[in-house]
Amino acid sequence: MTQKEQGKLYLVPAPLDFGCEAQAPLQDALPLGTLQTAAGITHWICENAKSARAYLKRIDAVAPLAAPLQAQNIQELPREVHKKGDHAGQFDARPLLAAALEGHDIGLMSEAGMPAVADPGSSVARAAHDLGLAVVPLTGPVSLLLALAASGLNGQNFAFVGYLPQDAGERQARIRELEALALKSGQTQLFIETPYRNAALLQALVQTLQHNTRLAVARGLTLANAQVRSETVKSWRAAKLQPTTDERLPAVFAIGR
Repeated sequence: MTQKEQGKLYLVPAPLDFGCEAQAPLQDALPLGTLQTAAGITHWICENAKSARAYLKRIDAVAPLAAPLQAQNIQELPREVHKKGDHAGQFDARPLLAAALEGHDIGLMSEAGMPAVADPGSSVARAAHDLGLAVVPLTGPVSLLLALAASGLNGQNFAFVGYLPQDAGERQARIRELEALALKSGQTQLFIETPYRNAALLQALVQTLQHNTRLAVARGLTLANAQVRSETVKSWRAAKLQPTTDERLPAVFAIGR
């Protein structure tokens, strides 16, 4: 009796317009090959089933799905994974990959961008490796790299540090810590915030950072109204370059020399 061929885990990137009022044409944001591969997958692991179905509906308009939306097998990552993250290894995602052991390819998607990068999903990729499954990342937008490339900051040495503290005092201390690291080592520091808090974070950065530190803000990447500004903090203060904030527009922040 021959052994059943195992499925693969595909990391399927999503467009960066999640939660935005305007959406970019899907074929402008992702390669056709990625969309065609995604259309052939019928088993999914995602953050939210509703938004996953909405994304699959958009894919279907470009590359017809192998199975109707109602027939797609969609599993959500547990709520605690969203709240606490799954990058440190505490969550065992192997049960979510049972279908791959039966020969079905599984797609992993996040709300926006590449799953497992600034989003949950690393536990799923780790579990796939532990089970001997092939892990295949598909080409698509990664906001962190797009922002870094456009910032003019050091792209040879950089770190993504996630979210900064919400408490004003703790946030100020963290900003100064990251700035000291960036200025001493030359390592660009990248971070993000929930969109409706972007304005408060930008204000804290402009008020706290030293005047010669370079601050870059990339907003709405891949959208028609995308904006990337990279200036010294002195220039941000003098020219009042703080953009009017659309609370639904995601942003990536970066500081460096």
